[in-house]
Amino acid sequence: MTAAVVDNHEGLGSDSHAGHGSISPGEIAIGVIIGRTSEFFDFFVYAIASVIVFPKVFFPYLDPLNATLASFAVFPLAFIARPVGSLFFMWLDRAFGRGFKLTVALFGLGGSTAAIAFLPGYAEIGHNAVLLLALFRLGQGFALGGTWDGLASLLALNAPAGKRGWYAMIPQLGAPLGLIVASLLFAFFTASLPADDFLSWGWRFPFFVAFAINVVALFARLRIVVTPEFQRLFESRDLVAESALVTIREQWKTILIGAFAPLASFALFHMVTVFPLSWVFIFTSEEPTRFLTIEAIAAAVGVAAIVVSGVVADRVGRRTLLGFSAAAIAAFSGFAPQLLGIGVAGEVSFMLTGFVLLGISFGQSSGAVADAFETRHRYTGSALTSDLAWLLGAGFAPYAALWLSANYGLLASGAYLLSGAIGTIVALWANRTAATN
Repeated sequence: MTAAVVDNHEGLGSDSHAGHGSISPGEIAIGVIIGRTSEFFDFFVYAIASVIVFPKVFFPYLDPLNATLASFAVFPLAFIARPVGSLFFMWLDRAFGRGFKLTVALFGLGGSTAAIAFLPGYAEIGHNAVLLLALFRLGQGFALGGTWDGLASLLALNAPAGKRGWYAMIPQLGAPLGLIVASLLFAFFTASLPADDFLSWGWRFPFFVAFAINVVALFARLRIVVTPEFQRLFESRDLVAESALVTIREQWKTILIGAFAPLASFALFHMVTVFPLSWVFIFTSEEPTRFLTIEAIAAAVGVAAIVVSGVVADRVGRRTLLGFSAAAIAAFSGFAPQLLGIGVAGEVSFMLTGFVLLGISFGQSSGAVADAFETRHRYTGSALTSDLAWLLGAGFAPYAALWLSANYGLLASGAYLLSGAIGTIVALWANRTAATN
């Protein structure tokens, strides 16, 4: 089975597509980057607002720390709803096709995101505002479960020999690209508007932009996904929706190992994006505009690190790179959070170092054990694995890191990060043991 996955026996330029034109990995890569960037932009618009907007708009009756913790309590609802969305949208995929599923999912994601922009605050409708925020956050996660289009798996399966690591990193570029756009957009509004205007109406514009980007991304992806050439290519690679319940019953061990394998990367993901913004915003006098700019610059460094991960992985192996990067993240967890407490120089050092590690590890974290799936379960199994990995590794990280830091000091936040690194190392060991048995 593994040999069939690695072997490019029906290459992109094979005779089976001769009458319809060959499909290059570059075409797939474009669709992957567009799709991932739009999804992560939605994600980071909400994440940034959960720090600099929601505590004041929805929890003004609490002090800044507890208001942010309350905001972070709503944050993981999307990660909880996402696997449920995947179950529903896999059924929709089998019943009506991938194009229909993507259309419903992306309009649902964009609609839930845009709806947040219209929400009144606590001052207008009290706790009902929080309930509505939670509802639309659940809607974001549910819809995100349907945005899996299989292009990332298709890209990896059709990578040229010796280039699996290079093509595996391409989908991961969407995360830092989405963060760069979201950070700079919020930085523009926080710098251009008085605080009262920003909290009244300025923060809402990025949510409108998220909906517009989703619509553009939808049409760009549909132009690729629903073409006859790609449909045949998906089918030839067995990238079709299988029953999620059947996949879970028959492949639960692989799904579990696959969910734990990227935990180090996903825990670090929020430790260098959402958490430091919250710490700086609450415990320092620094303006959000400055730190958002630092975050955007660090994310650009992360883009470069992701690209480097592709080169290194093709030389040493993806799993080897993930293992070494998990060890480096464990070491990072033991000292780096304290850098946030020593001023701007420490913040920059933390962010740049963190994004280098994140890029190297996150660049190869997607589908690290996908080869272990039985062929017919690959499409559905990869989606479920991704959902669980984000839930376990990232969903609760902002709350856990801020609570630990506020109560036990910055160094304590590294405990969450360390647990993710240990999870990755154990999962990689379990996957290697399973492969040799």
